[in-house]
Amino acid sequence: MIFSKNTIKDAARLSMARWYNKVEEAGLHSFNVIAATFYEHYDEILNFYNNRSSNALAETFNAKIKLFRANLRGVADKNFFLFRISKLYAYPH
Repeated sequence: MIFSKNTIKDAARLSMARWYNKVEEAGLHSFNVIAATFYEHYDEILNFYNNRSSNALAETFNAKIKLFRANLRGVADKNFFLFRISKLYAYPH
């Protein structure tokens, strides 16, 4: 909700601070790790508002590489692995 409601970085910062405070007040220990991660990476998370972009594309590509590597049961030949990755996932030019 923070990302869909807010369009200004400072408003999002305030919303995140309110959420963080609500989590602390609620005493929900299951959220402690998440809240600590938000607190630790506050500025990086709010950088989304600089140009409204995220690293979703890079994360998706990383997941594809991990799945490909898992299907091969590891990588024995690094050069061949990189060759196969480039052939499967590179954009055609």
